[in-house]
Amino acid sequence: MKEDQQKIEWRGDVPVSTRFDDPYFSLNDGLAETRFVFLEGNNLPARFRDGFHVAELGFGTGLNFLATLQYFRDAGVEGKLHFTSFEAFPMSAADRARALACFPDLPTETLLGEEDISHLSGSDFELSVIVGDARETVPEMRVRADAWFLDGFAPAQNPELWEDALLRNVARNTAPGGTFATYTAVGRVRRALADAGFEVERVKGFGVKRHMSKGRLP
Repeated sequence: MKEDQQKIEWRGDVPVSTRFDDPYFSLNDGLAETRFVFLEGNNLPARFRDGFHVAELGFGTGLNFLATLQYFRDAGVEGKLHFTSFEAFPMSAADRARALACFPDLPTETLLGEEDISHLSGSDFELSVIVGDARETVPEMRVRADAWFLDGFAPAQNPELWEDALLRNVARNTAPGGTFATYTAVGRVRRALADAGFEVERVKGFGVKRHMSKGRLP
């Protein structure tokens, strides 16, 4: 993985990107946020099956991956979960370990101690973290995802991950009937996703956030 790692400061136990001035997860309950926005927003675990493929913009701490793997295991699905994440500025292993220490019930052993997480494999999962600019790497994706977690930093701070062309490539790399979920309900983002081909809904957000977005590719 490349060495241009994310620079972190801490607000309590929550890592904050100094590059984007945005926390990696909710200051209140990051795991509950992940479950509400990305898992329930994509109707998971109900849709899981062997080979189900999740793709994600922004790997961050790995919290979304671990929460998804936990749901996959708890659902008793036989086979493997495939998870592909696109990350421009990976965290160091030490920062990742500190952030994940808040979630002892997750299967953190799959990530802890691993500096190079470009590809990790277990009996029930395949994880690929593709380092680089997602605007360049997503178009090279060779499989179509069943669900997308659009989890870049806020559009105002990290506009590159919410550009129209990138969201069109997200749609192109989505299986028919595939879905997306994201914490943001910014109108420009919703319109771009709709223009890309998704049926987009604005729904209740997590905690104090009034709205989030989710959608399906017909």
